[in-house]
Amino acid sequence: MSSRAPVLEFSRRAGLAALAAALAAPSAFAAGKPKIITMLGDSITAGYGLAAADALPAQLQAALGRLGVSAVVRPSGVSGDTTADALGRVDFSVQGDTDLCLVALGGNDLLQGIDPKQTRANLTAILVKLKARRIPAMLAGMQAPTAIGAGYARDYNAVFPAVARAEHAPLYPVLLAGVGGDRTLDQKDGIHPNPAGVKIIAARLAPAVAEALNTKAGAARK
Repeated sequence: MSSRAPVLEFSRRAGLAALAAALAAPSAFAAGKPKIITMLGDSITAGYGLAAADALPAQLQAALGRLGVSAVVRPSGVSGDTTADALGRVDFSVQGDTDLCLVALGGNDLLQGIDPKQTRANLTAILVKLKARRIPAMLAGMQAPTAIGAGYARDYNAVFPAVARAEHAPLYPVLLAGVGGDRTLDQKDGIHPNPAGVKIIAARLAPAVAEALNTKAGAARK
């Protein structure tokens, strides 16, 4: 996302239900072969301002490992990407051996004031393209502050659950929950998480990703 925008506040708390479900569910992960997760995203995924080891893909991989999930998390984030940009590259940015594509986009659409209807159309098209290639997808949402306009925020925030519901994709409601807007967890630009913030995002996101992988593997066995 661009560093020119004001600080965005993200307040929705990630629940513990995903963690409980992931830990309680029968293991669907083969001991020998790591699962391949591709993160299709923007600067948050690309690790803007961070060393690669501190960026979200590496930290998510580590967090999954602590849950007993053997996975390789491939970064496919491009700083500044909107949903339209990612739609244009999804076919070559997400390799065919991906077990789960985590679609983490929309922040730059928000910062640029793109019509939420267009954001929804782009995200839908991304998930449709992945589905056509038999690549399971999970959607990570973003949240707009009402300070930018209550009507726009309402329409924007509705995009992610609507797309996930329509395309039958698991949804992680707010990627930056508990971190965005916290100066102690953000870089100086007030938008991108610092290493401590990334660790929190990864720890909260990992159980939901593990559950999505488990659900996908369980469905494949049926």
